[in-house]
Amino acid sequence: MSQIPKRFQKFTEDYPEVAKAYEALGDAVHAAGPLDEKTRALIKLAISTGARLEGAVHSHARKALKAGCTPEEMRQVALLSLPTIGLPSMMAALSWIDDIIENKK
Repeated sequence: MSQIPKRFQKFTEDYPEVAKAYEALGDAVHAAGPLDEKTRALIKLAISTGARLEGAVHSHARKALKAGCTPEEMRQVALLSLPTIGLPSMMAALSWIDDIIENKK
């Protein structure tokens, strides 16, 4: 699995100014508060999990590993979602996180 999905690569090629603005927005929100990189990575993973966005979970799982999160921490994010989003949704998120963890081995 490549680090940057082909669809996003094509988006940045086709719409470079929009992609640049999107990345600037991301940088701005990350810099807007006191949370460290690892905490932000786990929160973004949790948001993606709750929204049931497979591509976002994959992306944020990769970013979480890069930020120094352990596989156990990432899996706990999925487990913490269980009472809120239910077993099927939690299991899907856990499998998406494992897609990335297993790919890194």
